[in-house]
Amino acid sequence: MRPGRYPPVMAALLFGMIAAPAHATTIQITTTDLVFAPAEVSAKVGDTIEWINKDVFVHTATARNGDFDVNMPPKKTVTSVLKKAGTVEYYCRYHPNMKAVLTIAP
Repeated sequence: MRPGRYPPVMAALLFGMIAAPAHATTIQITTTDLVFAPAEVSAKVGDTIEWINKDVFVHTATARNGDFDVNMPPKKTVTSVLKKAGTVEYYCRYHPNMKAVLTIAP
């Protein structure tokens, strides 16, 4: 490599390290005894929510603003990836007293 070509290469490598996106996280939300736990969760766009239904009933995680509607069969785990930032109140369509809040950062 010729002299004088290192600074641009080094700058590109350094910028690449600084601009690297954070790793996505998997967050578990469980339904047990007709309750979402935890009831308040903070996450980031790109994170995966692992919805774990420990009940014998079908549940949903239905966003009041329409951002998501996850169906959770009894004794099963399903996943969804967060695509939009904001504070989302959600509930179970079959058991409307089941409520929780998901705060999603960009």
